[in-house]
Amino acid sequence: MQVTETQNEGLKRGYQITLTADELDAKVNEKLVEAQPEIEMKGFRKGKVPMALLKKQFGQRLIGEAMQEAIDGAMNKHFEDSGDRPALQPNVQMKDGETWKEGDDVVVDMTYEALPEIPEVDLSDIALEKLVVKADDASVTEALENLAENAQNFEIKDGAAEEGDQVVFDFVGKVDGEPFEGGAAEDYPLVLGSGQFIPGFEEQLTGVKAGEEKTVTVTFPEEYQAENLKGKEATFDCTIKEVKAPEKAAVDDELAKKYGAEDLAALKAQITERLEAEYNQAGRAVMKRALLDALDKKVSFDLPPSLVEAEAGQIAHQLYHEEHPDDHGHDHGEIKPTEEHNELAERRVRLGLLLAELGQKAEVEVSDSEMTQAILNQARQYPGQERQFFEFVQNNPQMQQQLRAPIFEDKVVDYVFEQAKVQEKEVSKDELQKAVEALDDE
Repeated sequence: MQVTETQNEGLKRGYQITLTADELDAKVNEKLVEAQPEIEMKGFRKGKVPMALLKKQFGQRLIGEAMQEAIDGAMNKHFEDSGDRPALQPNVQMKDGETWKEGDDVVVDMTYEALPEIPEVDLSDIALEKLVVKADDASVTEALENLAENAQNFEIKDGAAEEGDQVVFDFVGKVDGEPFEGGAAEDYPLVLGSGQFIPGFEEQLTGVKAGEEKTVTVTFPEEYQAENLKGKEATFDCTIKEVKAPEKAAVDDELAKKYGAEDLAALKAQITERLEAEYNQAGRAVMKRALLDALDKKVSFDLPPSLVEAEAGQIAHQLYHEEHPDDHGHDHGEIKPTEEHNELAERRVRLGLLLAELGQKAEVEVSDSEMTQAILNQARQYPGQERQFFEFVQNNPQMQQQLRAPIFEDKVVDYVFEQAKVQEKEVSKDELQKAVEALDDE
């Protein structure tokens, strides 16, 4: 086996791997010898089939296996000896695109981009500011008022229904004068303005009173889920039973019990804890951006062009779909990254490689329990299909990596926070909000 360097420019590497015909033949014979004791063939006892007959019967099939194993072994040994780490899967092809013929040497060209050497970074001289917000009485009171509003009751009222009121009614829906399946209900409670029914329905119930009958005429949207109703005009004969006005729940122990707390004091303590956890998470996001900015200024090294190109393409594609939310397909033609996309891609690749290096040196790992929790969080987006999602993740290494990557990054960032000089600064909720909004503006 011979490995000859053909390219060494920047991070680009090229090697020619030659496996002689004799070496390939020896590997095929080695496989046949290994398999011979277990092979049975008509006319011969088990394990006594002549080697020449085995080679005639199985040689062609084993040539491909032997060839692949030899090339893979040469590649692995090369990376072990050289210390190179390929940025992406190496490109391996037969020399000059030739077709191999039995009896010839096997000659392949291997090209790849090596990951760069990451310079050492002194994390102890990075100075960061951690924004701290305490949950004040006003914020807790505001949260309590929101909970009370969400826990509102509806009480029967006299007079006409207004937006925000609840109308309790019976209805029968008809298309072309005939009732349709699923178009009728009794004692249905509908809050006007909730958008629960198709457009135009709730507006026509504004002003009705208990005891009235009202015919509502609407047109089902073209995108309605029921095929037989798409774009159809329908009438609903409505009998109004009750009109109720909303009444906000009182902020007291009873409200607290509705939300699972022992009493109002316990609910306030829970709200305080939740608010400060939210503030802490927001403050961490601001500090993380400051850290990444600091690291980006501290390090400089060559970047694998293929990684930058792939990242820039992904950024351009993502931004295109954010700007065109109605375009869900991939037939929008080529999306060319701009200079701004390329600059952002270079930053992301540089920081990604740096954080990976820091994490490796610090022996940061993502535990099984952390992965399980990440899968559980993701599975909640597919109610009723959690088991299928788990199986999908188990059989999909790429999906596993997508879930593992952000956990790993956050753990590395936490490690760097511990090494850096972090000073807390108490600020108001509004000041923290402005700092968070500034992240989106950059």
